[in-house]
Amino acid sequence: MEIVVCVRPVPEAETRLRATADGRAFDPEGVKFLLAGYDESAVEQALLMKEAHPGSTVHAVACGPAPRSEEALRAALALGADRATWVEADADLAQDAPRAARAVAAALAGAPLELILCGKQSGDEEGGLFAGALGEALGIPDVGYVVDLRWSAADRRFSFQRATESGSERWEAPSPLVVALQQAWNDPRTAKLPNILKSRRAPIAKVAAPAGMVAGWAADRFELPPPRTGARLLEYATPEEAARQLVRILREEAKVLP
Repeated sequence: MEIVVCVRPVPEAETRLRATADGRAFDPEGVKFLLAGYDESAVEQALLMKEAHPGSTVHAVACGPAPRSEEALRAALALGADRATWVEADADLAQDAPRAARAVAAALAGAPLELILCGKQSGDEEGGLFAGALGEALGIPDVGYVVDLRWSAADRRFSFQRATESGSERWEAPSPLVVALQQAWNDPRTAKLPNILKSRRAPIAKVAAPAGMVAGWAADRFELPPPRTGARLLEYATPEEAARQLVRILREEAKVLP
């Protein structure tokens, strides 16, 4: 089985982000990018299915600018992906999920597609739109919020659970299928040092995004939130007195209550 897993780099959670001097873009200088958390789980799921079904291969694909996209692909290779494809695109296109999905679909055109795994959402924008847009672009079914994904080679069908607000649902579906994964069978593995070193030398196929494809939106301005002014302590004898003080402050000083 050919398993495609789509990955996307996101800034490290502890990174202090800043805008460029003109305020029109996010400044990536000095920012450390990592595999998005759910994408890392998607890589783990792909590797587990490869191990469960000998002869399967894992193909990692990323769409975005250098060097962050290449680093995400090398992280997937270090974990155990067999090959990688980089769809070269600027940051604006990579953040526009429907257009990024069309760019990835163009790169996958003609390839044998049985299973395409994505994280259910990225760790920065958390839009959760990419998998659905990719299924639409490829013309194959997609399903989201998936856990416990299994493959029956005899029936050539996938079985999985979908998390819902009221519990979980058990589903079956034939291939090909796009899956937005919520969680793999296991927690994501840690890459071993020899595999990390090997991934540094591994070839990565490069494909340009289709000509004329640009993001359908543009940020007007990026601004950091105002600095915090510190906490204000209230002195009170009873909880009721504290509540009265808080309501008065919110109404008369902060003016956020009528």
